[in-house]
Amino acid sequence: MIETERLILRNWREEDVEPFIRHTNTPAVMQWLGGVPPADVLRQRIRERMMRWQEERGFTFWVVQRKADSELLGFCGIKTADDEGSPVCGEYEVGWRLREDAWGQGYAKEAAIASLDFAFDRIGAEQVVALTVIGNEPSWGLMERLGMTRRHDLDYEGPEWAETPVIVYVIRKDEWQGRRP
Repeated sequence: MIETERLILRNWREEDVEPFIRHTNTPAVMQWLGGVPPADVLRQRIRERMMRWQEERGFTFWVVQRKADSELLGFCGIKTADDEGSPVCGEYEVGWRLREDAWGQGYAKEAAIASLDFAFDRIGAEQVVALTVIGNEPSWGLMERLGMTRRHDLDYEGPEWAETPVIVYVIRKDEWQGRRP
């Protein structure tokens, strides 16, 4: 679907579900996401959310596959923010989750840039949000490297598992076009 120098961001296939769970449903990867859920819960989320969003909306948090060896590294993409009652519900949201052995190699940034390009150029987003928690410094650090701005006024109490408020970063289309990394 989307190709970068080293990655392919593509639609989910049924055969992606088990490798994704095996590689990303770990304590390190899930540290800031509520901990490791049972595999059956994650299977259901992938099928009922990621796969359904792609079919219904034409975008999702896509599978990230490394070109060099076709390894599934995790996901990255665009979805509609869906925390009911949050100040960003309904906004376009960029997000990522990569397996631990893919961290620190620039894959998340490369995939996020491609996803933001998609949001602004293909689906006409005027702004895109990104969500995390204060403790997840690598995630909000990437948001800042992407040119996103922290919006304290949009932070909100998130799901029960979030030990701290959800923090919100935003980038507008004009900012992205002027500062694209």
